[in-house]
Amino acid sequence: MTLRLNPYLIMDGNAKEAIQFYEKALDARVVMVQTFGEMPANPDFPLPESARDRVSHALLKVGETDLMFSDTFPGQPVESSNQVQICIMTDAPEHAKRFYEALLEGGQVVMPLQETFWSPAYGIVADKYGVYWNISTEVEAQK
Repeated sequence: MTLRLNPYLIMDGNAKEAIQFYEKALDARVVMVQTFGEMPANPDFPLPESARDRVSHALLKVGETDLMFSDTFPGQPVESSNQVQICIMTDAPEHAKRFYEALLEGGQVVMPLQETFWSPAYGIVADKYGVYWNISTEVEAQK
């Protein structure tokens, strides 16, 4: 059996902007981006003009992880929460620092990047899109 969990970020019309941000901040590779306007037309559910350029599905490759995106339809609310967070595990404190600082652009510090008893570099950032990121350096990688 193959099993994976992939984070799926829902945006409010700014998925294209977020994809460009994460592509740079996380050294990601854009695999695909499809808008609602590029989907096959359905005469039973005509697409509002305001939804045409919104992202229906996108995929970024971040290291070995798939990070997926979609926009809501116009008028559908997006709610941010700290209940689910994405943890970036890296092998060196300098990588953790680079990701932390890149994700902090326009965001806010939840926990400063610092040495902890479980990691030589750990911190939490809420980025400008309301996504919470835990950045951690694996101890095993430091031996």
